[in-house]
Amino acid sequence: MLPLRYGRVGTPAARCGSLPDAAFGYTRTVSHHEPVAMEEIVVASWNEFVALSAALDGWAFRGQQDARWPLQTSLSRYLHAYVPDKASWRLREERAIRIFRRKAHNYLDNPAVLDNALRCLALMQHHGAPTRLLDFTKSPFVAVFFALERATRDAAIHALNTPRLWMAAPRGQPGMDRNGIDPRLSGNFARLFLPNTNAIIWIGEPTEMDRRLVAQSGTLVVPGMVDKPLDDILGHYADSGTLLKKIVLPIGVREEAMKALYRMNITNATLFPDLDGLARSIGMELEMEWPGIAGGGTGGDL
Repeated sequence: MLPLRYGRVGTPAARCGSLPDAAFGYTRTVSHHEPVAMEEIVVASWNEFVALSAALDGWAFRGQQDARWPLQTSLSRYLHAYVPDKASWRLREERAIRIFRRKAHNYLDNPAVLDNALRCLALMQHHGAPTRLLDFTKSPFVAVFFALERATRDAAIHALNTPRLWMAAPRGQPGMDRNGIDPRLSGNFARLFLPNTNAIIWIGEPTEMDRRLVAQSGTLVVPGMVDKPLDDILGHYADSGTLLKKIVLPIGVREEAMKALYRMNITNATLFPDLDGLARSIGMELEMEWPGIAGGGTGGDL
């Protein structure tokens, strides 16, 4: 059985009614007093997650190694932690992008990539700068890898309903659908995203994707507000369906899940196709079993 809570996380149980779910054989509870922004599911086993993910075809996924973490960008976390003056956030973000553009050309074979806002942000994100981008993947299993690889407590997969979000728009703003807010189009990022006043979300990829984004089946989420988590922003959308699910993975499923992902060849070495990725992948090799380990031999000369 899959225990499932449906509605804004933290909705008091007394406010909820129960509805059966024939598809998975569990009971869901739905808040009747608050707008639904995020459905939360707690799975009890790896097989239950596999079955559930099969029903989310076409969705996008993000793994987080602690289920308590809000769905916020690295820029949001940085600014909340170190810059309490929210009125200055736009100017600080603009300045950070401007500094990166002024200096990054020294390290690039093709500095023209800096001219497009989304490609510039993706490059910043790739190399560790705080940005308003959230990395998602089209593969639920890649998301599980990122959630569980270094997890020491319950982790979470956030699943975004991209088929519905493709045409959805905030209430009363039908022109603010995905095509209308596309940050790849000239002027849209500065006009619609930098002000931090539009409750909008765009999902997609740059016109040219780097090797890591390709290897991870990656896609990018661009929120219009950096002071709110993703589920709060989605609460402004007019779509009546569930746009976001939070799937909690108990730490007890980690061993089975990581072994399954290893057999799928989902490792740091394949997700980060460079020497750094290979080095990171050695941690997982320490956990794996192989025929020679039971005998306690040296395994060969170093």
